Amino acid sequence: MRIGMALSYSGGFKETVEELADYEKAGLDIVYVAEAYSFDAVSQMGYIAARTERVEIASGILNIYSRTPTAIAQTAAGLDYVSDGRFTLGIGASGPQVIEGFHGVPYTAPLGRTREIIEICRKVWRRERVQHDGKHYHLPLPEGQGTGLGKALKLINHPVRADIPIMVAAIGPKNVELTAEIANGWEPIFYMPEKAAEVWGPSLAAGKAKRDPALGELDVVGQSPLAIGDDVQGFLEFGRPMAALYIGGMGAKGKNFYNDLARRYGYEKEAEEIQDLYLDGKKDEAAAKVPQELLEKMSLIGPEGHVRERLAAMKESGVTTLNVAPIAGDHKSRLALIEKVKEMAAGL
Repeated sequence: MRIGMALSYSGGFKETVEELADYEKAGLDIVYVAEAYSFDAVSQMGYIAARTERVEIASGILNIYSRTPTAIAQTAAGLDYVSDGRFTLGIGASGPQVIEGFHGVPYTAPLGRTREIIEICRKVWRRERVQHDGKHYHLPLPEGQGTGLGKALKLINHPVRADIPIMVAAIGPKNVELTAEIANGWEPIFYMPEKAAEVWGPSLAAGKAKRDPALGELDVVGQSPLAIGDDVQGFLEFGRPMAALYIGGMGAKGKNFYNDLARRYGYEKEAEEIQDLYLDGKKDEAAAKVPQELLEKMSLIGPEGHVRERLAAMKESGVTTLNVAPIAGDHKSRLALIEKVKEMAAGL
């Protein structure tokens, strides 16, 4: 398994990037940079590319709505260029709260748009003249739209790679199936290895049955907080507020993908209680309802033997890249965690 880490903002962005050189030496394989409704991820990834040498850099994630497909393709090609071929394009649909609330764009057809965007990106990177007549995107604009002066153009520059890896964040059955069919990597949130086959197995199988062999094996990116020791069990509690936010607050009743996932994991009663409490403004009470088992199974927190068992469960379930969040009080201790989990993963 590769070992990855989401970029931490504690202590300031530039200070965090300065520390990445140490993580590179410790064996970190890939760093993920989020965007959400914060600073744009692109400028930060360009800065990271200039300050690092080996570690891969991934957007985790760029949403599919706020940039045109060709802008996404240009961005990925540019980041791959400045990083000397170290970039992975992570994309996802985000959610209606961010897309319609922050960007003012209708949250429509996430699956169809994802498929067309990936197709357009790959055309751009191959330096083909970009012509696309899909359901959601038309390049150039058809007659009767715009000035009529649009031309089918190809990228001026020669990309470092014509096959930049594309990772899709997905948890819904149809989105996971699409990802397994056309993407290089899959990044689910709240990954619980014991439930992965039951919840996502049919979707992954259906997608892989249509997959082009030239894409190679699907990179499965699992996410876990990481703390190793005999006195770290309390760190599990750090995951409660975020789990409650997603399960309870990311969407309305019947329109929350993360709540649906918790239900598919078997926590129907808890998912409903968390959502009711969160939407009623009772965030602490909602967090208290997050099942302890869920927190434990999604984490690499505990004594070394326990963490080794959880790593084995991750690998057995199909995880090929492990995106960890090391929990410790200082940089030296977080660095030691990355070194240790890298060593443990290599021994599986």
